[in-house]
Amino acid sequence: MPAQTQAHTLNTEPNFARPDDFYEALIDMHRDLDDAQSQAANARLILLLANHIGDHDVLLAAMHAAREDLGGNTAS
Repeated sequence: MPAQTQAHTLNTEPNFARPDDFYEALIDMHRDLDDAQSQAANARLILLLANHIGDHDVLLAAMHAAREDLGGNTAS
């Protein structure tokens, strides 16, 4: 399949077909995991979703949005 050349932007509007089901599945993913395992599961999920998205600019926008209002160093 050819690579997409159209630039995409980060969609921050509600876009879940079943948000409650997703939240429940996310909580279930962490059930019975210790803190280190939970952090590892989060990291794997992030990398899997980032690979699925694939658009560098969208991923950078998502990282910037995730850090907004958290304080600390916000330098790009």
